[in-house]
Amino acid sequence: MSLATTRPGTLPPDAERTLRAAHDALENPSLAARLASAAGMPVEALRARLPAGLQGAVDAAVRTALSTAMTAALRSGPAITPLPVSSRWFHRGLAAASGAMGGAFGLPGTMVELPVSTAILLRQIAAVGAEQGEDLSAPDAAAECLKVFALGGTSASDDAAESGYFAVRLALAEALKGSVGHVVVPRFIATVAARFGGTVGLKVAAQAAPVLGAAAGAAVNLAFLSHFHGIAQAHFGLRRLERDYGAARVREAWDAIAATRDVPFLPG
Repeated sequence: MSLATTRPGTLPPDAERTLRAAHDALENPSLAARLASAAGMPVEALRARLPAGLQGAVDAAVRTALSTAMTAALRSGPAITPLPVSSRWFHRGLAAASGAMGGAFGLPGTMVELPVSTAILLRQIAAVGAEQGEDLSAPDAAAECLKVFALGGTSASDDAAESGYFAVRLALAEALKGSVGHVVVPRFIATVAARFGGTVGLKVAAQAAPVLGAAAGAAVNLAFLSHFHGIAQAHFGLRRLERDYGAARVREAWDAIAATRDVPFLPG
C-alpha cells in the first residue's frame, strides 16, 4: 500500500483530500501555540501570568458563556441575518473589536467580554456548519456547534489514548445523553467547558494587563477565531463525508490515514 493514499477504493480522491485535511486539523490542534505567538510570550509564561485562584472563576465564566451564547448565535445565523461582507471577515471584525475592548480594561473587562467573544465564535462555527450542509434547525445543531470547542481544546487529564478526535467525539456523545431538542444537559456543557477552559485561561492571562491587553485582546481573539474556524471546517466536513459515504466507510479511511502517519521514518 502506498503511503500517499488510503486503501484503493476506500473514498474518491476529492473526499480523501478533504478527510486528510480534517485529520491534520483535528489530530493536531495548535491553539496554545497561536495564543502564545499572538501575546508575544511563551505558553508557560502565559500560564504563570494567570492570577492564582482565578482558574475557578474562568471555568465558571466559560460554562455560563457556553450555556447562554448558543441560542443567540443560532438565532442570528447567516440564513436569518444576511451579512454586508463575507462571513469570515464579518466575524474577524467583531472578534477583534470585542477582544480589544475587553483587553483595554484588563482582567475585569476580559471576564465581561468572554460571553461576547464566545457568541461570536459560535456564530462563525454555525456559519461554517451551514456551509458544509448542516441543518441549523435540527435538534442536534446546537450540540454539534458546541462540540467544536471541545474538539479544538484540551483537558489537563488528556493522554494520547483519550484525546484523539473520535475518542473525544464519543465522550461528548455520552455526555449528551438525556438532552432534548436544542436543550443540552449540564453534563455536556461541563464536558465541553473542561476542554475549552484551559485555552480560555491563556486568553485571560494575555489580556490581564489594561491598555497593553487591548492589542493582545484583539490578536488573541483573532487567533481563537482562526483556530476554531479550521476545527469547524474539519468537523463539519467530516460529518458531510459521513452523510455522503457512510460513517463506517469514512472511519475506515480515517484509520488508514492514521496508519500512514504512524509509520516511522527509516533512513536508507
